[in-house]
Amino acid sequence: MQKELNDYGIRVHPHLKEIAAKDWDGLLFQQHSPTPFMRHAYLLALQDSGSAVAATGWQAQFISLWRGDELVGACPLYLKDHSYGEYVFDWAWANAYHQHGLNYYPKALIAVPFTPVPGSRLLAKDASSRELLLQAVIGWCQEQKLSSLHMLFGSDEDMAAAQALGLLQRQTVQFHWQNQAWPDFDTFLASLTQEKRKKIRQERRRVADAGVSFRWSLGADISEEDWTFFYQCYERTYLEHGNAPYLKPDFFHRMKADMAENWLMFIAEREGRPIASSLIGVHSHGTESAVAYGRYWGALERVDCLHFEACYYQPLQWCIAHGVNRFEGGAQGEHKMARALMPVSTHSAHWLADPRFANAVEQFLEREGSGVDNYLAHLDERNPFKRTT
Repeated sequence: MQKELNDYGIRVHPHLKEIAAKDWDGLLFQQHSPTPFMRHAYLLALQDSGSAVAATGWQAQFISLWRGDELVGACPLYLKDHSYGEYVFDWAWANAYHQHGLNYYPKALIAVPFTPVPGSRLLAKDASSRELLLQAVIGWCQEQKLSSLHMLFGSDEDMAAAQALGLLQRQTVQFHWQNQAWPDFDTFLASLTQEKRKKIRQERRRVADAGVSFRWSLGADISEEDWTFFYQCYERTYLEHGNAPYLKPDFFHRMKADMAENWLMFIAEREGRPIASSLIGVHSHGTESAVAYGRYWGALERVDCLHFEACYYQPLQWCIAHGVNRFEGGAQGEHKMARALMPVSTHSAHWLADPRFANAVEQFLEREGSGVDNYLAHLDERNPFKRTT
């Protein structure tokens, strides 16, 4: 494998503009699990808006693999001096390093900043190139004397490459909704148990009784005013929790300019004025089934159950009406099962330079993996759908 790698060129890019968008996206859409969040425009917007840069703890080092003048592999790589905005938690690992007088940070991360959406991370022409790309990244991490490399929310193909190179693998749980070709929202509700159906109807009624109505806009139809209002809501939600928002206003300006087709926005209104908003990612490519992704939300006024309506019921109703195959609800949150989002496994891969810590983490992951399996079995007993016999 090392001999094969010597036949390729490896480049490290501190800025994504050094790789042509057509080359990056050309690779992306050859993958089995492309998402809008791995598009050149999305990653570039994170960098150029100042959202994911060295000053915020995300120092970009995009890696590319070349065969002559042909780009055959690429991935987003970041040097991190913290573990915020990742959604796969390694604080205990960092603390163990610190207790032993070792530096865990900076570490390397193959991931989309602030975006826990499963999908392709190692963009490659084929399985061999994918494995070579990951080998090159590990080699670079060794040269830089980094503590570790972490690939988050990777595809099955990414995990296969990681397994071939001996990386440790970790399982986490998200909650996704699968469309079963229901003709309308009421038919979907009818597939749920009486308890869950009643709860959803009660929650929706509380929002309606508060005088709240919704409208939605897709792509270029989302107005500048609505984008501005959305950011007010998004920022307010972070500030109410004592944090500054991860994403800068300019990031969303770039989304409107460069990736409008990948966004769906819901606006909640009461007495003729907007009071809340949710922003949903949308994706459909070639024969790939359409997918929607719950991403951001915020509110300027408090209304009971408004979050559930804006972030689940309105998007699910839209997905049913538009034939969208899947709705991904984001990281964590088993409360989503009550809204018919079911548990699925998501995966990450980890390389640690120090063999002592690698062995300790491997033992930890074995125990954690058994716990996750038991957790999934427990969740299955709480299935919100009617049992069929």
